[in-house]
Amino acid sequence: MSSQQRIDIHDRVADEPVYGAGIWHFATYVDRYATDGYGDPRTILDAIKLAGAVEDLSVVDLNWPFPPGDISTAEVQQALAEQNLRAIAVTPEFYTGKFAKGGFTNPDPAIRRQAIDLVAGAAEVGRELGVDYVKLWPGQDGYDYPFQADYTDLWGKSVGAVRELAEAFPDLKFAIEYKPREPRNRMVFSSVARTLLAIQDMGVDNVGVLLDFGHSLYGGETPAEAARLAIARDRLFAIDVNDNFRGWDDDMVVGSVHLIETFEFFFALRDAGWQGVWQLDQFPFREDPVEAARNGIRTMRAFHHALGYLDREELAAAQSAQDALGAQRIAKRALFRALAESESV
Repeated sequence: MSSQQRIDIHDRVADEPVYGAGIWHFATYVDRYATDGYGDPRTILDAIKLAGAVEDLSVVDLNWPFPPGDISTAEVQQALAEQNLRAIAVTPEFYTGKFAKGGFTNPDPAIRRQAIDLVAGAAEVGRELGVDYVKLWPGQDGYDYPFQADYTDLWGKSVGAVRELAEAFPDLKFAIEYKPREPRNRMVFSSVARTLLAIQDMGVDNVGVLLDFGHSLYGGETPAEAARLAIARDRLFAIDVNDNFRGWDDDMVVGSVHLIETFEFFFALRDAGWQGVWQLDQFPFREDPVEAARNGIRTMRAFHHALGYLDREELAAAQSAQDALGAQRIAKRALFRALAESESV
């Protein structure tokens, strides 16, 4: 598929998903050992150019301020247009060292205000870019030790900050990406249930959940079940897809470890009528980022085809009887057929 043939999210054929990725998929990574980074440094403009090489990629989620911090919105808009990509979201970076003791929950009122203002600035940029939502990942909001914090205070500050932003930008959606831990040992928005409860406490209509498949695994959830909970309340605004070994947020290529569970996740989305973007959140530390994205999209497309092969009546009967082996056999039959076909293309 050429870049000119990409399907826009608003004009696509209903049956074919739109595929997206976080722009950080194409960045350079560091960890606490390779502090010099895996690969050469890249700006967001470099990353957008790499994203454009992934033929089936249509939309990207952008960090803000745009890395390395001196790049204008106009430059980003031009780079996206050149690659025939669209910004689906903007992710404000209010989880950096400045916010080590919290963004929305920082004990210093001035720093809390800086975090809220930074998100508001990202929302203004999002308006310019025409994004679908502003993604909130409050990674530093939480605690590390028993007795360190007043839990009611943390909850109130988190709920109040997001409510304030939602009310200030009623024309935008805000999607909270929950995660059990990292960088804090315990995060405020740590599970789908806690996040849905917080949204209920906010009392606003334009805040929802971004369900990161890997975060759900890491948190001991069943991602398909978590998706059902959010969809039932009309709060699943977006998804990010990856994989891990459940012990850490490894952000591996889609379907590389939990193949059946990932297929069940997409079945839950389709069965519930959810029509959002199928979006990658992979961190290819040692892999070629373009090939990793192509691989992830190829696997997601196989899931999409497998859903068409799935015998729904047979599966419903097996589930009604809680026939685990029968249900697995039905799912595997459809999935393995689609995977085999994808490898022959």
